[in-house]
Amino acid sequence: MANDKPPELVSPVSGGTGHAGESTHGKAGVTALAFGSIGVVYGDIGTSPLYALRESLEHAKSSSANFSSDVIGIVSLLLWALFLVVTVKYVIFILRADNKGEGGTLALMALANHVLGGRATPVLVLGLVGAALFAGDAIITPAISVLSAVEGLKVVTPLFEPYVVPITVVILLTLFMVQKSGTHRVATWFSPIMTLWFVTLAVLGVMHIGDAPEILKAFNPLNAIAFLFAHGYLSFVVMGSVFLAVTGAEALYADMGHFGKRPIQYAWVLLVLPALTLNYLGQGAMLIGDPSTLKSPFYLMAPESLRLPLVLLATLAAVIASQAVITGAFSLARQAIQLGFLPRLEIQHTSDQQEGQIYVPKVNHILLVGVILLVLMFGSSSKLASAYGIAVTASMVVDSCLVFFIFWKMWRWPLWVSALVVALFLSLELAFFSSNLLKLFDGGYVPVLIGIVMTVMMWTWKRGSRILENKTRRASIPTVDLVRMLQKSKPTRVPGTAIFLTSTAEVAPAALMHNLKHNKVLHERVLIVSVSTEDTPRVSSSKRCEIERVSDDFTIVRMHFGFMESPRVPAALAELRKQGLKFDIMTTSFFLGRRTLKASTTSGMPAWQDNLYISLSRQSANATDFFSIPSDRVVELGAQVTV
Repeated sequence: MANDKPPELVSPVSGGTGHAGESTHGKAGVTALAFGSIGVVYGDIGTSPLYALRESLEHAKSSSANFSSDVIGIVSLLLWALFLVVTVKYVIFILRADNKGEGGTLALMALANHVLGGRATPVLVLGLVGAALFAGDAIITPAISVLSAVEGLKVVTPLFEPYVVPITVVILLTLFMVQKSGTHRVATWFSPIMTLWFVTLAVLGVMHIGDAPEILKAFNPLNAIAFLFAHGYLSFVVMGSVFLAVTGAEALYADMGHFGKRPIQYAWVLLVLPALTLNYLGQGAMLIGDPSTLKSPFYLMAPESLRLPLVLLATLAAVIASQAVITGAFSLARQAIQLGFLPRLEIQHTSDQQEGQIYVPKVNHILLVGVILLVLMFGSSSKLASAYGIAVTASMVVDSCLVFFIFWKMWRWPLWVSALVVALFLSLELAFFSSNLLKLFDGGYVPVLIGIVMTVMMWTWKRGSRILENKTRRASIPTVDLVRMLQKSKPTRVPGTAIFLTSTAEVAPAALMHNLKHNKVLHERVLIVSVSTEDTPRVSSSKRCEIERVSDDFTIVRMHFGFMESPRVPAALAELRKQGLKFDIMTTSFFLGRRTLKASTTSGMPAWQDNLYISLSRQSANATDFFSIPSDRVVELGAQVTV
């Protein structure tokens, strides 16, 4: 029931308001949040040492004569990618572009749309594309993370090789099956495990840097540049693999609402970045000393007796990384539903204490099928790496385009400064994106197809909903006019309160009109309740509801929810009692309209898009469950509508 009007309640935030927890907690609180962020934010980028350097060197096709300089050049590329993409772009700049403490592509889109004054179609399209690309990433990340971790069993003993894929499938099946019971009970272990993982990365790196101290030359960016010039076109191919080191960087921004800006920055600067740096240096030094370790440089860093425990730890880290992506997909789906880009899907709350702990069954099932198919299709992390990167790089390009409007319009930077900073971001990201496009026919088509399908679906739903709303408005009677008519006609009144839910309170709800037409009665008290979603993450309780008394027995209630919130209507109605609106829930009936859609030749959309919209509408969850309304208090009235 979200409307398409530009929301009005968001107010521009200055760069870096951060999460509320930052202002209400002292240093101890920020430290705790930083520790918590390690287990959620950094899982994806933290598991990249499993495959990033290996894939980059294999694509470089280095000869024995220049192997040492190639290793130094590629490690330099990895380190400077971490610095420029993650540290400079996300940690220094993007984290300041928060939407009242929340991050992510859709939060950035909503903020950019607001600062541009409402319906900015290019911004909406960018937001749709970014959200769709995340869907592709959400399917690939669990597959490549868990598969690359389990492949370590082959290093322990070749006897495990036939069982790598089956073990991976079992782990992923288990991971997706436990989603419905919630993850809050095991999430407390995420941060200790991931902290141990990053400490392990650092220790392994330190153990091997002495194998070839010249690896420290990788800190000099001239070695990265020298590698690029020395290898010509081949270096362009290698860039696609180098990018594997920064996949997951967008999670820093997407998960900002859970932890805040400073905790995420502290965790990156004090632990994650040093651990990744030391590990890549250690892998590079070991490879220079013994090129034969290229078959599995990460696992061969550990002493033979500790490789099996390292495989187990890597698998746990990969599962945690996958869990973070799955949780992000659930949150993104809820945001898309609230912003009107998807039909309302069933959303289950798995925790009574935390609003963000949700489970979206349809999304979970789609991800499960997609992830398992990828593992079975590709069979190894090396092959799957070809499918990785396109979605993430394109998503980063989208973020850069959107943040331009924040720099220019909200932070009031000069146009040329905003354009220059964004151009610097885009020059690197477009280079990564172009190099990843070379993988298009080797598996890169997977996230591209997913992104295209998701973009078409979301745009169709948004467009179809707007057409349907406009058509409904034209055929409806203004609420004020209806009240005047009823005061003259005096229909039969029955005891109790009737609540009619609608997307807009300005026109009479279809359920109200059908009730009058067919039942020819009206309750003593009538509440017309509209539910709208704002482009701010959350709406304070003081601004949740607006009450307008149309007459002694007719009241309009406009409810406002943020795009990160679930619209629990009964709970919001209970708050209205404090504002003097008296009613007894036991004598209250909720009237909902149920529409059966039929395609129309004059809808404004092509026939295929009409049929797609109708198909999507059939996936919509029951309004009773979506708005948390007691099922024994609901009356549904149906009607056929052409779209």
